Amino acid sequence: MTTLARLKTSVADLGRFAGGSILGLALAAALVAAPARALAQAAPATAAAAPAAVLPATGSGPALWVVKDADSTLYLFGTVHVLRPTTAWGSAKVDAAFAASSDVYFEISNPDDQAAILPLIQQYGISPQTPLSSLLTPVEIADLDAAAKTMGASAAQLDPLRPWMAGLTLSIAPLIKAGYDPASGVETILKARALAGGKSVRGFETLDEQVRVLATLPEDAQLQFLRSTLESFDAATTELDGLVAAWAAGDVAGIQALGVDEMKATAPAIYDALLTRRNAGFADDIQGLLAGSGTAFIAVGAAHLAGPDSVQAMLETRGVDVEQQ
Repeated sequence: MTTLARLKTSVADLGRFAGGSILGLALAAALVAAPARALAQAAPATAAAAPAAVLPATGSGPALWVVKDADSTLYLFGTVHVLRPTTAWGSAKVDAAFAASSDVYFEISNPDDQAAILPLIQQYGISPQTPLSSLLTPVEIADLDAAAKTMGASAAQLDPLRPWMAGLTLSIAPLIKAGYDPASGVETILKARALAGGKSVRGFETLDEQVRVLATLPEDAQLQFLRSTLESFDAATTELDGLVAAWAAGDVAGIQALGVDEMKATAPAIYDALLTRRNAGFADDIQGLLAGSGTAFIAVGAAHLAGPDSVQAMLETRGVDVEQQ
């Protein structure tokens, strides 16, 4: 089997850090959305999807913040990149903020661009000259094979993947089996609403930049990510269920405890790459928007808005007031 054929098979259905990935990296949803046929050739353009209805949340719903100056109002909203269609997160305050905004900013503006994803996976996600079988122990290869079989693949088919790509693939696979779907993710729904409402849609980062967040990690950090995913493979869905429940209830402390603190304590290199450095970049972008004027809605993964290194904490250390709604 060729390297590309293995790649197509292994990511067709595309850990411990699964929750942090889903709340911290829009790329995760982009890879989930990449069907095998899109890896063989660019998918044809299709009409924009109609905005999906969202069930109303119980209570006040997910947290929302606002940053203001004399001529700017910026709403800051944490998202989950993949959700079950039945997740109830609708919120009147979020709807009002979104309606008042003329511009919408996401981590990336084009997670559904399959033609852009394929060359990035080929460039950064596979390394047949250094297969996983040369990096993992026999016991770990057996664990990899067992995890891969749950998504209709095998360790041999994942062998050409780089550790970060294998870890991300396996962290997402059980979630898809449990009914999580990028089409129900917050960004997908908000983007459809924005386009239907004539709002501009922009991204703070590019797909290439997001891929390189994990692809440029040292090999030992990538292997730690993969090993942690294998160790907690069976618990991934339960962990994300807890994170989603905290997010939908506006429980920011719960998000921090479940999706941020453990990553910071046990995998500081991954935490720094996935959250700290990118949060600083998002804070820079927000300050740049404040220097202009107008009203904008900013939606980034909820992990970026929880904990001591959150975007809000960084803004406040720079003298920018952030108010929770």
